Amino acid sequence: MLNVCAPSAEEQQEIAAALAKVPKQPLFSSDFEVARGRTSMEERPSFLQPGASTQFSSETPSATWVRIRHEFSVQALFSTVQYSFSVDPKTMMETMVFRVRDPKDLMQLAIEDSASAVTTPLMMLNTSTPVSRIKLERFGKSSVVLAKCQASEGSPSPDQSVYEPLFRSATAIIANYRGLLGAKRTVPDELSRIAGQFIPSKSKRIAKPADKH
Repeated sequence: MLNVCAPSAEEQQEIAAALAKVPKQPLFSSDFEVARGRTSMEERPSFLQPGASTQFSSETPSATWVRIRHEFSVQALFSTVQYSFSVDPKTMMETMVFRVRDPKDLMQLAIEDSASAVTTPLMMLNTSTPVSRIKLERFGKSSVVLAKCQASEGSPSPDQSVYEPLFRSATAIIANYRGLLGAKRTVPDELSRIAGQFIPSKSKRIAKPADKH
């Protein structure tokens, strides 16, 4: 079983090394993708799969999401970066995945943060929300995961102060790439388009019959 609350010293070093390999000023190729959608909670896309600490509303059948993917130039260690933003009535979540071009040990790095949906997506995008989960998927080995852990019944929250440098580093990466990928502009625009698809057009209103005189 993965010890996500207290990874070993060796696993901490692996996480730190992977985070350090993410370029701060990347060179992107001309290929990119922007997608949006509405998905039932039972069929949540794989790129929106949450960490164990993330909660979603069981009262609603769907979540809306926006995905932005860019490819790095061929010289980069990573082949693509994929940013996803999802919203349901209870939670908003950002997920950023860096996939390795030629995996030997590390296959991909995933970083996640979340916030309550009481605020707006734009406000969350303009705030440096602390990362709550970091995951390394490794070739031929089990994954390495570090997650913010909450208090359980009968026991206090674990002391994770030693891992704060890793969480801060991951938070800085999301903040940087949020700007590099234009998420602050693209995500609200795409979410508004999704909402607009479910608002009846005025031109489609059924006319009432004329009054008879």
